[in-house]
Amino acid sequence: MATLSACASPPWPDPNPTTSPNSNPNPNFLPDQSQTLDFESLMPTQPKSPPQYRSPAASPPGLSPETPPSVLHVAFNQDQACFSAATDSGFRIYNCNPFSEQFRREFDGGGIGHVEMLFRCNIIALVGGGPHPKYSPNKVMIWDDHEGCCIGDLSPRAAVRSVRLRRDRIIVAIEQKILVYNFQDLSLLHQIETYPNPKGLCAVSQLSDSLVLACPGLQKGQIRVEHYAQKKTKFISAHDSRIACFALTLDGQFIATASTKGTLIRIFDTVQGTLLQEVRRGANVAEIYSLAFSSTARWLAVSSDKGTVHVFSLKVNSSIPEQEKPQNSSNSDAAITPSNSSRSFTKFKGVLPKYFNSEWSVAQFRLQEGSHYTVAFGHEKNTVIILGMDGSFYRCQFDPVHGGEMTQLEYHNFLKPEPETAL
Repeated sequence: MATLSACASPPWPDPNPTTSPNSNPNPNFLPDQSQTLDFESLMPTQPKSPPQYRSPAASPPGLSPETPPSVLHVAFNQDQACFSAATDSGFRIYNCNPFSEQFRREFDGGGIGHVEMLFRCNIIALVGGGPHPKYSPNKVMIWDDHEGCCIGDLSPRAAVRSVRLRRDRIIVAIEQKILVYNFQDLSLLHQIETYPNPKGLCAVSQLSDSLVLACPGLQKGQIRVEHYAQKKTKFISAHDSRIACFALTLDGQFIATASTKGTLIRIFDTVQGTLLQEVRRGANVAEIYSLAFSSTARWLAVSSDKGTVHVFSLKVNSSIPEQEKPQNSSNSDAAITPSNSSRSFTKFKGVLPKYFNSEWSVAQFRLQEGSHYTVAFGHEKNTVIILGMDGSFYRCQFDPVHGGEMTQLEYHNFLKPEPETAL
């Protein structure tokens, strides 16, 4: 069920917020005009009560500056240029490079359990969470930050596990179902039954001419991939154990998967379901928290409860312009062949255990074991950004040739205000 709120707004986003009677409360966070959405015909302007805005240095009621809120969820936006943090008192939006808090919205006595951005657009999806949710955990609220209110909601009548946005779709994951909504009128387009999915695992491509959706299948260890443009469904038997995490490339051509064992990560072609490459995180069981492709699908980053972020070199035959490929790469890289840096023992393949033939990570960054970290690639070459549920922000750089330990370029605690000075 979808509803349009009485707190409706003009078209989203307003391209000239400073000239509007209801100007953008955060003029420093300009919308990405390539992501504009027109709801003018759907949403008549109505009076509304003003929202509560606070500067980045301000603290919510009941919290002293020394008492930061609890983080309930962190997520990067679609191009990893920004990230959001949902807290037990509201949500915050940050820029990655240079690192800075763009704005925050605090709600008296109300927590947000999930925040999903749409690039840099002023439209944000919110789900209530924490001990005192601001909104029902069974609803997805569509927040217009230009207007400072919710302009619509989706009610799947079950606890919302996650939300994904793209310019034309809203994807909502509940325990055993994926719901696909049209962004223009919030109509329900597709329902997909899944294996029990308490984490709300779901991924969607972001290119306008390629709508690819990945979610758990109906069987343990299975991935279902919907290619909507081709009207094709592909089932991939990725693992023997339950799926713990997966990620799509921006065009939806490749998917990386990990199981609850957390030792192996597999990369598949989503059209044919072919296994292209298998890499090893480690020998011991681990909980994989996040997987992320680089923009060219040249690298894959992995974070887990073991406290080490790994970067793997991929040899998939992606559609990367030739000038962006390293000089020693070729079309033969698409084959699954062990690299010299992966501790492979090619001569003894089939004799030694599979462990010794594994492809290992090129670069690593050590963090606190047991803490929850989410990883993505930075816009600067060979950089990785790491977000911690404890408020930590790391930007690191890896050596693509020699590998080894990454170099830490900067660190911030995004829950604590700090002077606006470059490191």
